[in-house]
Amino acid sequence: MPLPAPNLDDRRFQDLVDDAKRLVQRRCPEWTDHNVSDPGVTLIETFAFMVDQLLYRLNRVPDRHYLKFLDLLGVKPFAPTMASCDVTFWLSAARDATVVVPAGTHVATVRMETEEPITFETVEELLISPCALDRVMSARATGETTDRTNELNGDDWVACFDDPPAPGDTTLFGLTEPVPGCAVLLRMDWTVAGRGVDPSDPPLVWEAWTAGGWQPCVVDRDTTGALNRAGEVVLHVPTGHVASVLGRRRAGWLRCRLTEPAPGQTFYHASPRLRSASAATIGGSVRADHAELIRDETLGLSEGVPGQRFTTQHHPVVTGDQPIEVEVAGGDSWTTWREVASFAESGPDDRHVTVDRASGEVSFGPAVRQSDGTIRQYGAVPPKAAPIRIPSYRTGGGRRGNVAANSLTVLRDPVPFVSTVTNRTAATGGVDGESLAETATRGPLTLRTRERAVTTDDYEQLAREAAPEVLRVRCVPAGEGSAAIRVLVVPALTEHTASDDDSARFASLRPPDETLERIATYLDARRCVGATVLVEPPFYQGVTVVAQLRAQPRTTAATLRERALQALYGYLNPIDGGPEGSGWPFGRPIQSGEVYAVLQRVEGMDLVEDVRLFAADPITGERGDAVQRIELGTNALVFSYAHQVRITNRASG
Repeated sequence: MPLPAPNLDDRRFQDLVDDAKRLVQRRCPEWTDHNVSDPGVTLIETFAFMVDQLLYRLNRVPDRHYLKFLDLLGVKPFAPTMASCDVTFWLSAARDATVVVPAGTHVATVRMETEEPITFETVEELLISPCALDRVMSARATGETTDRTNELNGDDWVACFDDPPAPGDTTLFGLTEPVPGCAVLLRMDWTVAGRGVDPSDPPLVWEAWTAGGWQPCVVDRDTTGALNRAGEVVLHVPTGHVASVLGRRRAGWLRCRLTEPAPGQTFYHASPRLRSASAATIGGSVRADHAELIRDETLGLSEGVPGQRFTTQHHPVVTGDQPIEVEVAGGDSWTTWREVASFAESGPDDRHVTVDRASGEVSFGPAVRQSDGTIRQYGAVPPKAAPIRIPSYRTGGGRRGNVAANSLTVLRDPVPFVSTVTNRTAATGGVDGESLAETATRGPLTLRTRERAVTTDDYEQLAREAAPEVLRVRCVPAGEGSAAIRVLVVPALTEHTASDDDSARFASLRPPDETLERIATYLDARRCVGATVLVEPPFYQGVTVVAQLRAQPRTTAATLRERALQALYGYLNPIDGGPEGSGWPFGRPIQSGEVYAVLQRVEGMDLVEDVRLFAADPITGERGDAVQRIELGTNALVFSYAHQVRITNRASG
């Protein structure tokens, strides 16, 4: 139980008025009219109102002292983290020369009447390199390769897979140059010989050769009907695309590979046949962050004394960046001072600074009097009158940057030959800065852990310190009797709707590898000796709800279906679902009774006639038998997958 905070003066407005009237009766007995209409009583009430405000401020003194003590202990609010996503720049037409999109190019959302646009900034230079198709080859699953280039552009159709096709057969397209991070348009003239396959779900993948081997390409558009007619395929090539030698030909290789059909998926009965093909670069993708880069900002002039503090012109300084560097002028050159967590290990000659990213305050090392009366300097002191500057830092961040896919469509900095821009996936990772109340709650936890992870709460607290942008953290044993510890991380995501693609939603639940690595490194330095720490996402149990509902009069089936799906996706949600609306609890089973209650509250609902639950695999799409209850492992969360809602009209009576 926490110690109760003292109420330094518990009198309120009415108490002050009553005390004043009692004093009036004692000191001025001739004043007998104490009604609110009396001018004297009005003055008493005015005085009581002003004193009540002073007492309110007086009672806040303990809170101020509490926060000051936390500040002395080095507990500071977390700064906001920035959202990130890949943005794609589309060319107005294919070019023969490289198009350069400079680092720092700004893209934004459309300006609305009620809110300012959300701006993102690219973090590195993008080179949209031209390319053309140089080679076309076919390879069987056995490894036998055949060059088909000379057979194309004629009257004959060329079979690009074995006959009959087999999983592992490939068609390779060699580009004149590698195009890392670019969007490539392949125009191909196929014939309908590849019969037997579902054009909307073909058993094939597109891949590109990188230094790490074949990596999948994202298919933006495919109008070939699973390689059965003339059309186009737009591929987003991985950033690691490099040239390689295949079949004695050096090229930037792309390939279309047949895969093992999934359950319920049909396969080719005959090989598709190709007559002509061409390639061109039509765009490129680069990462952009919801932050603004500030360069060469002058902080001020040094006074030549210990403990100097300067504040950046823009704050907060977003987290997730590299440590801040500060430069101090010395003669004709600048010396670099690097950021450290504290001055505890700094000597008098160490060029160290600390940065409060929430307030933007840059501090130099203090001088501390020791017990023997000597003065020790923690960190060097800049020379007097020396200019101090920051070469670069980024400001911004917050959950506002978690924009949905295809929201960043405004090119703020025009780029020659670029016509449009968009983000193909939602931005993730943006978290607001920590409030004072949250900092006050975290302070005792920080003191308890003392930068050492012993209990599960310690691991969870330290993981949040390492990556404030994550939404949920849970620490559990890796297994019975094991010394390994699993730290399960759930990222902060943008809001999803029922119309979003389930596969994309599931993929976004995996935190970025950089975040997982940062947490693992931070915990590794603070773990117990002999403990093994595994940082990974939790297990997500997919669930499909099949419901039959009856609509009220004057409620259309389409409207009720949309509302019901929205309710299901909102409740069976690891981010903001569950009974409390703060994310589905770990290990909580899914019961049909709860789903009945959720659906019955939907506006326009007359009756929930039937609800069935199916355990589903979000990766393969396989579904189990209908049940009334789905058990979840202790460390598992729920994931909504392909809910189905059927609407019936109310029977007329």
